[in-house]
Amino acid sequence: MKFKLTIALLLTTNCLLAQDSLFARKMVDTLTSPYFWGRGYTNDGVHKAAAFLSAQFKAYGVKPMDGKNYLQEFSYPVNTFPGKMKVIINGAELVPGKDYIVSPDSKGVTGAGKLEQMDSTHFVDRQNRVVLSLEDKLTWSVESKALDYTLIQLDKKAVKQPFNSIYTDIENQLIPDFKTANICGIVKGTAKPDSVIVITAHYDHLGGMGSSIYFPGANDNASGVTQLLSLAKYYAAHPQPFSMAFICFSGEEAGLLGSKYFTGNPLIPLKNIRFLINLDLNGTGIEGITVVNATIYPHEFAALKQINSENNYLIKVNPRGKAANSDHYYFTEKGVPAFFIYTLGGIKAYHDIYDISATLPLNEYNHLFKLIVKFNTSLMKKRPVTLSSAN
Repeated sequence: MKFKLTIALLLTTNCLLAQDSLFARKMVDTLTSPYFWGRGYTNDGVHKAAAFLSAQFKAYGVKPMDGKNYLQEFSYPVNTFPGKMKVIINGAELVPGKDYIVSPDSKGVTGAGKLEQMDSTHFVDRQNRVVLSLEDKLTWSVESKALDYTLIQLDKKAVKQPFNSIYTDIENQLIPDFKTANICGIVKGTAKPDSVIVITAHYDHLGGMGSSIYFPGANDNASGVTQLLSLAKYYAAHPQPFSMAFICFSGEEAGLLGSKYFTGNPLIPLKNIRFLINLDLNGTGIEGITVVNATIYPHEFAALKQINSENNYLIKVNPRGKAANSDHYYFTEKGVPAFFIYTLGGIKAYHDIYDISATLPLNEYNHLFKLIVKFNTSLMKKRPVTLSSAN
């Protein structure tokens, strides 16, 4: 009888793990689909993503943090590339994203010209104010301004030198007050609702460059949002003594703007936050995880490592100090204890068109979920966070 119960438990556990993996894959596939267009600034991508995530919270039973609306709206300037995107060098039309990217602070331009070599990696079309820069890797980002020239970053392998002629037809649109929103939900605690554990992840990415190319952002950060949704779904079905809050930030790629706005306009008192866990780049894990702020909160990091070791979840849990590299930062600056967790190993795609769901392994997704759940349980039992003397 005991043997049968053990087998039944193992089968149930394996079934749940399979369901979690299926959920994760389906969610990352969804968030990286063309419909959301890189969760950015063109084709209404980030707004579609906000509506989708709000609907997920509602379906799980996660309530709006302010009691009325999941959206915490704010705005900022951003330079976008909604339409024409054509570059021809020596008569050969190049493929955007693969052969070249346009620097995100570039102005639009249309015209043909001659390329003059400035040094080993830079060429100039003076007539049209176009600069061509040779790069080993193409990495895109977001900018809030448009300069008075156009910078095209070209993969060194895309076109053979010498470069002679260039034709560019690029459309940009500077939006001075791009409107977006953080998605904020909460599951009230059963015993101490004024004590809050917060899970965060940014849902925005780079969007599209022109009308035919977008940056899917599977690891960055469909993976972190998916983990957050798994946790939101779990805690909505299993309320805890403390309140569990969930924030999907916008504007991270533009400079942590969503988390900066929230910490300046908090929907819950920051002093009530027992701990915050920020999830970004969570799609791999073959080499373990890194925990930013581990040296700032050594007792909590020791607890996290102990839980991992006792349960054999991840191959390694690496400590890292304070860093302004994701949305935990502004909370830390306001005195809120926080970790930022990212996975290690596997794919190297980052801020490019190759960060896609199909090559994202999600190999430690379930283990990371379990580690976070057990760590949160320990937070509700142990003494308040203490800073290290080094801080």
